[in-house]
Order: sequence, then C-alpha cells, then structure tokens
Amino acid sequence: MKPLLGLVLAGLASIAGAQPAPVVQPVSPPQVQGQPQQPPPVSASARRLYERSKGQLLQIRTLLKTQDSQASVGSGFLVSDDGHIVTNYHVISQFALEPESYRLRYATTDGQGGVLELLDFDARRDLALLRAVGDGLKGRGALAFRPQSQPLAKGERIYSMGNPHDVAFAVVEGNYNGLVDRSFDPLIYYAGGINPGMSGGPVLDEDGLVVGVNVSTMLFSQQVSFLVPGEFAESLVRRSIGAKPIRTAAWGRLRDQLTRYQDELVARFLALPWESANHDRYRLPVPKQDFMRCWGRGTPADAKGLDFERSQCRMDHAVFVSGNLQTGWLDMSHEAYDGDKLGTLRFARQYSGSFRNERLGGNDKTRTAPHCKEQFVDRDGLPLRAVVCLRAYRKLEGLHDLSILVTTVDAPRQGALGRFDARGVSFDNALKLAAHYLEGFAWTNSSKAKK
Repeated sequence: MKPLLGLVLAGLASIAGAQPAPVVQPVSPPQVQGQPQQPPPVSASARRLYERSKGQLLQIRTLLKTQDSQASVGSGFLVSDDGHIVTNYHVISQFALEPESYRLRYATTDGQGGVLELLDFDARRDLALLRAVGDGLKGRGALAFRPQSQPLAKGERIYSMGNPHDVAFAVVEGNYNGLVDRSFDPLIYYAGGINPGMSGGPVLDEDGLVVGVNVSTMLFSQQVSFLVPGEFAESLVRRSIGAKPIRTAAWGRLRDQLTRYQDELVARFLALPWESANHDRYRLPVPKQDFMRCWGRGTPADAKGLDFERSQCRMDHAVFVSGNLQTGWLDMSHEAYDGDKLGTLRFARQYSGSFRNERLGGNDKTRTAPHCKEQFVDRDGLPLRAVVCLRAYRKLEGLHDLSILVTTVDAPRQGALGRFDARGVSFDNALKLAAHYLEGFAWTNSSKAKK
C-alpha cells in the first residue's frame, strides 16, 4: 500500500548531512549547493524596517566543538537588552542533544560575533531561547512583539528577515494570510519566498513589531511559507528569561515535552467520531479532518484488473527532534479491493501481497526494531486479521511508534486493507489508539454478514 504524496515542508535551517523526512513537519534539508535564488526587489517599507531592526538581527551557527566547521546555520533576533535571543529549536537541536560535540555562536549584521548558551526550548512549537555569553550584545536593543489584542488582517504586508543560505542578511516581504487550516497547533501562512538559513528569524509588521518566527516552507511550491505565531515566542521568553543555562544533553526535557504533547494529541483524536468511507460493504475508519487532511483515488471505470479505492489521511506537521527523527503525528490509510474481474486465486495472490509489502521499519540509531503481535479479531461478525507493532525510542524513554495493519478476511474476491501509524506515543495511548482504530471497522449493515 504505497502512501499518497502529500504536503512536505522543509525547515529553514541549513544543516549539513540532514535528510528531509517524508512528513509534513519542519525539517532541515541539506546545505544547498550552487547559486542560491536571488530574492525579489524590496520596497521602501522593507528597507526602512531592515535598517531599523538590523541591529537586533543575528545569524545563529552550530559549530563542531573542536573546530570552526559549521554543522547548521539559522537566524535569530534579540528580545532583551541583556542579550536574550529567540530562534528555532531545530536550529540548535544538535547542541541541545549533544553539547559535548557542538557549540553555539552568533554573528551580527555588522560583523561582530560571540558565544551563546541555551536557556530553554519549546520543541512542540520549534522555538528556543538563547543568551549571549558576555556583554557583546548588551545595549543593542530588542524587538518587541505585536500585542495579541491587535490581530493582523489577511493580506497585510509583513517582512521576514534572516540570513538565507549563509550568503548575507536579507529582508523578504510578503503577505499575512491567516492561520493554516487543519493544523493541530497554530501556524501562520506567509505568502513570501523564504529560504533555508532563515529559520528563527523575525517577521515584522509595518511598525517593526514581531508577528511571527520563520520556521518552514513548502517544497515544490512558490511563495508558501509558514511562521510560528509570535505569541508562543513571547510566552517562552516570559517564562524562561531568568532560567539557568542547559549544560547537559536535554533528552529528558525533550521527552517530558513530547509526552505532554502526545497526551493532548491522542485525547483530541479519540474524542472525534469516525467518518464514513461510503463503501457499500465495509465501514472503514476515516477521521474527521479537524487537524488531518485526506486524499483519495481509485481505478478508472474501464480497468480490466483489480478494482480498488484508496484513501490516505495524515497530519501536515510533526515535531522536529533531530535531523534523523521527527515525531508527533498521525497517519492512516485504507484500500478497498474488488477482484471479481480476476477470479479467486489471482485476487488472493494480489490481496495477500499488498499486506506483505507493508514496511514497519527496523532497528536503527533512534528506535528499536518493531515488536509485533498478530491475531484475528471479530468486529460484530466481520473477521479481521490485525497486526499491532511498537518501536521504542532509544533516548526518549516511554515513547513509541505505533503501527497497525488490518485486513478483512470475509470474502474470496473482496477485501479491505487498513493501516494506522502514530509517532511518539506512550504505551497506554498506543493501546487506546489501537482499540479505537479497530472499532472503526464494521459492516455497512448487518445483512452483509450473511453474504
């Protein structure tokens, strides 16, 4: 069962060696080689705002501990006169998780530089709070946040700043287009072309107030980018500005944040009733699209082989952990087959082959090999073959990836396959999700059980 191609977001930090994941959470692509695309000309307003704010704009670099080779490059901005800085979590994730191997430095628009320390982060919203070591940034001023009581109107001009592709500081103007539909957490849809290296940079309104933080852009598109609303950055600053620096690997802090997040995600998902797939034989679990998107397709009407209908639903965004791991999203799909044109034996061969082709992952640096249990389940007379698998996270104790495969086994030339995946859930929540998913299968009506 091959997944449909959905939306894919690319995070805006340039991280050497990282690979984009096939999920729709901000991730960090490889350093782009060759000539970067030049930004379009900017208006007098953009030039005015950049000149006024460039003293608070920074480049954030993650360097190897023992040399000056950079592992990632992003952007940030000053939020206090004492040298406190906001950026994205994914910009500094290597340092947060491996402080023995990496270090942080900043560079200003006028060529100054210095050492940074990490005070706190909010992985769920992809934010981090840093502070300059020493007095190098003191007295440069700070950018203020736009009050929540003054919401932007759709179409208003806003201005993104950062250091794209590590070539130069830049300002890119675009439009505010409200919040992204069906996103679990609020994200601003920004119509503007921002690039890797701008992650963590500020986005300002006409008055120079911060309305958002650069976080991601949509691959294979133009002028479709996303911002973390400024209110979440302001909240992080308010609660952690007096925090002590994080000196050791932050896996425990990250695990606690992800545990709270998945509790909320699972509770909200379980509270939603299943929608109908409109199949004439089976009731198949389709989620309400409150924070998921669904796509579907089927065989042409004149197809001479196996007839099928396919649907896939998934969350658009995930939580960035590291360049090798994103988590915190749900993904589900089903395929309904009709093999009357094939006959019993050919249908059985193709139907069972689709089930065997599902990939469940293996043993790697971030997760264990899947541990699976298979059994037959009776859903009010509808027999199901179900396989439930868990992969444990190695450094995020108590969290797992859940995969469930289900196939109906009631007819010689008809059937349905379903798959459900949940990334980064507790064992108890995995059991709840498995039960909820299996409850979504049934006959469309009781008379089907007799045929």
